[in-house]
Amino acid sequence: MHGVHQLGLAHLVFPGSNHTRLEHSLGTYHIASMMAESLRLNDEERNEVLAAALLHDVGHPPFSHTLEEVMMDRLGVDHVDLGRSMIAGELRCITPGDRRILGDIESIPSVLREAGISPESVAELVTSPRASQARSQSSLDVEEGQAHFGQKNYLHQIIHGPVDADQMDYLLRDAHYTGVAHGTIDLDRLIQTIDVHHGDLVVDKGGVTAVEGLLVARALMYTSVYFHKTVRIAELMLCKAVEMSDVSLIKGLHMETDGSLSEKLIAQGGYPGKIMTQLKYRELYKRVFSVPIVDLKDEDLERLLELKDYKARKEKEAEIAARAGVHPSEVILDMPERELLISEPRIGKTDVPILEDGRVRPLSRYSPLAKALQSRSVFDWAAMVATPDRNRAEVARAAQKVLFKT
Repeated sequence: MHGVHQLGLAHLVFPGSNHTRLEHSLGTYHIASMMAESLRLNDEERNEVLAAALLHDVGHPPFSHTLEEVMMDRLGVDHVDLGRSMIAGELRCITPGDRRILGDIESIPSVLREAGISPESVAELVTSPRASQARSQSSLDVEEGQAHFGQKNYLHQIIHGPVDADQMDYLLRDAHYTGVAHGTIDLDRLIQTIDVHHGDLVVDKGGVTAVEGLLVARALMYTSVYFHKTVRIAELMLCKAVEMSDVSLIKGLHMETDGSLSEKLIAQGGYPGKIMTQLKYRELYKRVFSVPIVDLKDEDLERLLELKDYKARKEKEAEIAARAGVHPSEVILDMPERELLISEPRIGKTDVPILEDGRVRPLSRYSPLAKALQSRSVFDWAAMVATPDRNRAEVARAAQKVLFKT
């Protein structure tokens, strides 16, 4: 993880953002330990949740979330799925070549078992919320007139929840290293006001303002940093290089670092090598066509909705390139909504459970700001096309015609 940039290629725009997934994992571990102390977890629960905090990003491929959508299309998995497989011992992260030099390194589940920690429990805690949301109606209880589920969800929610250790660390850390002030949150107040109620992690009413601050910070960081247009262009150039590379490279992505992947792509030559050399010297494609969300008409929306599918979007890229008379490697079509939902499923969830006088209500009952954030888009464009500057005019015309049939 110390060879994987936390923010992918954002350092090409924010030069200070050279921190890694290892630093973030250690920070998440630290905040999870603060939460465990505040919640007075027992030793077994504390050890499991701290192991999950340390390992929650172990499945990240090079450049963090940059290649997430490519992996989902080609392999049907994301970094959380890969991390779970590593923790469960189903997948090794050491290449045969490295093993020949380093010897037989213990697997993650072996290390956990030696420490008295269940690998299965840790793997469950790092699992994507999408796979854990199903709840049986048979477990529904009623107490003091309020229905609740009699499950022990708080350990999972410390890692994957509306107010969790993962996002508290990445917001503070990313804001610090990028120099963007939007990620500032009141960490101490959030830790002081969390509690467990009927098996779920909740926030006391006294922490509402701190929760609002976290949600605002998250929304603004996605707009200002994570989905900055130039960052997106650089990341999609990398995706294009991987898409055009040898298929064997994609299957072994989880064992690569940023540096080793870059070297292999350059060594392949051809279009992957060309794109990686352009990234190396920051010769980035330019935005030549975009559809601002605020200007989107109903009929335009219908056309663009079809492009949420990864393969459909790639077909449109090729069509734009053919019409413009350029190579497909030189056209990027970005629709960030689907990738956002894959990499950050929490982004649309602002109804943090708030505890007041023994009853839990959603944050939206206390905060109009939460409602507003739920409908706020974190990026400015519904679709964006980028290409090398020399192709600007041809690709812009082709994009208009292909996307809107004019």
